[in-house]
Amino acid sequence: MSAVRDALDRPLRRTLHWYWRWSRGMTLGVRGLVIDGERRVFLVKHTYVRGWHLPGGGVEPGETVMDALARELAEEGNIELTEAPVLHGIYFNSRISQRDHVALFVIRAFRQVEAPIPNREIAGHGFYPPDALPAETTAATRARIDEVMGGAATIPRW
Repeated sequence: MSAVRDALDRPLRRTLHWYWRWSRGMTLGVRGLVIDGERRVFLVKHTYVRGWHLPGGGVEPGETVMDALARELAEEGNIELTEAPVLHGIYFNSRISQRDHVALFVIRAFRQVEAPIPNREIAGHGFYPPDALPAETTAATRARIDEVMGGAATIPRW
């Protein structure tokens, strides 16, 4: 009887995992709060969404969170990590979906060989003092900066 159960168990498990993957798929993104030596933060303005944001994006299949962070920082800011970033928190982002989460890393050790050139994805970028952020900086971006740099309580929702 156990041989029959074992023979059925593996296909059943595979079927259930396939079902859960497609019916309950979770998305994961990364954002980097890059702080320079003057305590300014790096922000980007995308061409496809309103406001100024922390650099970041989605974690692709087969990619680690750290690989995704390094890729997004390079793509959006010509920023290269020189030391491991510090995980600040993982947030639920219900504005995207009921299954989306964002991992926020604080980056203090980096190099930016040259400023990025605006392209089809990035309309603008720059380092800004926390008390002089662009007017269109999103509420979520402001909240994360205040948590890290202003000592505000961490809110679990993006």
